[in-house]
Amino acid sequence: MTVSWGAYRRARRRSRQAWAVLVLLAVSLVASGVWFFTAGQFAAAEPAVAGPSEVPVFDGTFMKPVVPVKPVPQGSALAALEGLAVKGRAPKDNYQREAFGQAWLDVDRNGCDTRNDILRRDLTAVVFTEGSTCRVASGAIHEPYIGQAVEFRRGSESSKEIQIDHVVALGDAWQKGAQGLTSKQRQSFANDPLNLIAADGPANQQKSAGDAATWLPKNKNFRCHYVARQISVKASYSLWVTQPEKDAMKRVLDSCPDQETITAG
Repeated sequence: MTVSWGAYRRARRRSRQAWAVLVLLAVSLVASGVWFFTAGQFAAAEPAVAGPSEVPVFDGTFMKPVVPVKPVPQGSALAALEGLAVKGRAPKDNYQREAFGQAWLDVDRNGCDTRNDILRRDLTAVVFTEGSTCRVASGAIHEPYIGQAVEFRRGSESSKEIQIDHVVALGDAWQKGAQGLTSKQRQSFANDPLNLIAADGPANQQKSAGDAATWLPKNKNFRCHYVARQISVKASYSLWVTQPEKDAMKRVLDSCPDQETITAG
């Protein structure tokens, strides 16, 4: 079979083009491999989580201070942690939510219950229900525990997406000194803005009554503030920590040794 010179040249051209494509693919694969085995594998293993590194405590435009057992110690969170007593857990079989008073009281007597105060403090673009200057109907939040933007809408089901978390859980507090507080002090503890954060509902449910040894926010950028806030609350209400809890707190604060305690200021 005779092949013309033109057909031969076209075949050669197609062959060179095919080889060029293969070379480009090989170069791309090599480059991808170099990236993965240097920085890429770490980026894949540790996805960046955006979100706030701290959350406000007090807004004097509509909130009034809650009186704790004693003031939060000023200065280093690590130093405050060293000032906390270390003990084992007390029994929990006699724990009842009612020991901390009725849920979401207006303890600062500003005319709004605590839950709405915290929603108003932590959300942006807040809209109140019609005829109210207190009851939050909707808003937006850059949620601190998971580091994602979340919309809040009041409703029988939708309200569960954003819950108000006790930074030091009531059940944890009960086992670490709160049984020795007065009823009024426990009521203040449960409604103190220092101990409350608007948070992702599923994350809050996962945390339950856990301490730093058993649960930390997924958003690593927030952990220093979160642990410092737990320390501040425990110091302010004369609560103690367990040894595993203290160890977990120290591990977090090792990454931010200049972290200070959290106060209303």
